[in-house]
Amino acid sequence: MKRYHIIFKGRVQGVGFRFQVKMLADRLGVTGTVRNMYDGSVEVCIQGNENQLMNFLKGLENINFAIIDSKNIDEVSVIDGEYDFQIVY
Repeated sequence: MKRYHIIFKGRVQGVGFRFQVKMLADRLGVTGTVRNMYDGSVEVCIQGNENQLMNFLKGLENINFAIIDSKNIDEVSVIDGEYDFQIVY
């Protein structure tokens, strides 16, 4: 089990990015959160096994309308007891 903290920059707000990220996460069975940041970026914390996380990152390539200019990925500590993926407002 691993957990990644990811910051996405580009055209990632106002295009349904968070909702598409949630649908992808739910389909893959990963847990975590997604939220818009004040600087126009989007923060994602995602947790799952190695295969799930790689499929999540690959699936982001097919998100409609968003344009990801960059992503900063850091591995962070796993959170025990997390059971779903949520959009945080």
